[in-house]
Amino acid sequence: MKMFIPALRLSVVLMLVCGLLYPLVTTGVAQLLFPSQANGSLIIQDGKIIGSSLLAQEVKSPGLFQPRASNAKYDPTASAGSNRAVASPEYIAEMNQKLATLRQENPTLPQQIPADLVTGSGSGLDPDLSPEAAMAQIPRISQATGLSKQKLTQLIEDHTQGRQLGIFGEPRVNVNELNLALIAEEK
Repeated sequence: MKMFIPALRLSVVLMLVCGLLYPLVTTGVAQLLFPSQANGSLIIQDGKIIGSSLLAQEVKSPGLFQPRASNAKYDPTASAGSNRAVASPEYIAEMNQKLATLRQENPTLPQQIPADLVTGSGSGLDPDLSPEAAMAQIPRISQATGLSKQKLTQLIEDHTQGRQLGIFGEPRVNVNELNLALIAEEK
């Protein structure tokens, strides 16, 4: 009993500090300094939440930019990569099928296509494409929407983000934001 009371007191204090105080402080600081990010980087249109700029969304329209393939079927509760070895027969067959579908939907694709047009991201939810992958989709989108290739190129350039801090990562285009700009351009 002599050791039990101090241990109980310490447990209660640590539960209050770690389970209540710390989460409240970090949440408050995040809401104060980074409110959009703390709330999930939500995309709001006409007062309605239509998604998050951090999560890819399935796009079926030929008049919109297609995001990377998703092994999670674009379900944010089921983040998943394929876990297949790149030399496995299943992976090779899947990539050949994706290439055939991509070439059917985009007949003017160059011989060398950006890998992110057929491969999924590690999470299956990455909303970003390389600028080259977005540019490769321009002929299909131009034909479907009637927008000029120059206008679509300008939209991609306007939505291309550079490397983080100038050195980390690769240039990228958020497909969700690009498609919203494309829809607004069509109106």
